[in-house]
Amino acid sequence: MLQPRRTKYRKTQRGRRRGRANTGNAVAFGDFGLQALGTCWMTARQIEAGRRAITRYVRRGGKLWIRVFPDKPVTKKPLETRMGKGKAPVEFWVAVVKPGRIIYEIAGVREESAREAMRLAAHKLPIPTRFVAREVAL
Repeated sequence: MLQPRRTKYRKTQRGRRRGRANTGNAVAFGDFGLQALGTCWMTARQIEAGRRAITRYVRRGGKLWIRVFPDKPVTKKPLETRMGKGKAPVEFWVAVVKPGRIIYEIAGVREESAREAMRLAAHKLPIPTRFVAREVAL
């Protein structure tokens, strides 16, 4: 699973999910991408499930880039535990994904193949997404 090797602080505040992605919102590395249309906390397991779906479909062809990284720790108290006694230990890691963010990129495959691979990956994710192609600069 993806998670940071080390962090400056072990635990973070939850924060607010607002606005659109102003970075990472264009296809930069590959030819095609999967763009988020909603806001979510995407867990490392969800990112990995999407990656597996894409790599299984395209087999050895193509190169895949994962454009999101789970760098936010989420804490969880055990069941039937009273409130208080400090902040709970880290349970899992999430990537904060905003609308417009590119999640996966792929190159070296035909558009039909890339579209189907991204469709399979989109089913593993908790938000609506769309297939996008790289915009050619004139």
